[in-house]
Amino acid sequence: MTTETQQLALRPSRVPAAVRAVRPRQWVKNVLVLTAPLAGGRILEPAVLRGCVLAFVSFCLISATVYLINDVRDVEEDRLHPRKRFRPIAAGELRPSTALLLAAVTGVLGFAVGFWTSGALGLTLAVYLVVQVLYSAFLKHLPVVDLAVVASGFLLRAIAGGVATETLLSQWFLLVAAFGSFFMIAGKRYSELKSVGADAGTRRSLTRYSESYLRFAWMLAAVMVLISYSLWAFENRGDGVLGLPWTAISIAPFTLGLLQYALEVDTGNAGEPEDVVLHDHVLQGIGLVWLVTISLAVFG
Repeated sequence: MTTETQQLALRPSRVPAAVRAVRPRQWVKNVLVLTAPLAGGRILEPAVLRGCVLAFVSFCLISATVYLINDVRDVEEDRLHPRKRFRPIAAGELRPSTALLLAAVTGVLGFAVGFWTSGALGLTLAVYLVVQVLYSAFLKHLPVVDLAVVASGFLLRAIAGGVATETLLSQWFLLVAAFGSFFMIAGKRYSELKSVGADAGTRRSLTRYSESYLRFAWMLAAVMVLISYSLWAFENRGDGVLGLPWTAISIAPFTLGLLQYALEVDTGNAGEPEDVVLHDHVLQGIGLVWLVTISLAVFG
């Protein structure tokens, strides 16, 4: 962490500690619930859009529960981390008992919204919560397993959008979502290892990884997600708007997006994937181009 960043983190925040503790900045991950309806060309249907909104809200609430539980359990490790030590619980701004009470409230509200929307969505949320609690308890200390468990959180978000809107989840969609999730998490661990080191005490599993291994892992995942996406694109390359195969064309911005994100990983700046998405304007521009091309493909 740079001196300027440290000074910004030390400034008193006007946002209440309870709000910061549920990490609203990380809720950007939950837009993954839109991916299945978007890929299926159904996202503009009123009933589908309503299901997406409810899936997003329920996942925000359940993920808030997970963040609070994790921060209570990891408070000592977080105090050793250059960035996580400023989190409300680690910094002593929010008592652990209060955080657990807030976790119970967000959990109940999240499941209420989820099961009211769809039984399948409620079950998906329950699987996510159980897996994440097990991760916080002991799975995070197991190398490789911790990568798969955290990646499953991204995959379950994508699945949630499908089950909440009764959108068919194709084999290609699941492959892209699975390998894309693994790519981000392996890149996150690589960035953590490169920025804070394995011996900083911030994450026990980091001591079992090497930079070369994690580089291999995220590069392998990147290759698999690109292959899976390309196979889907060529299988669905029917003529669209202006008679052009927009799914095949979308491979170009998709590839550029992977390369731009990989650049952030390689420089050690992808420790928080949501920060990369929110602050990398080049990646945002590429993402917008991809969104336009894929929209022309599925809606045209």
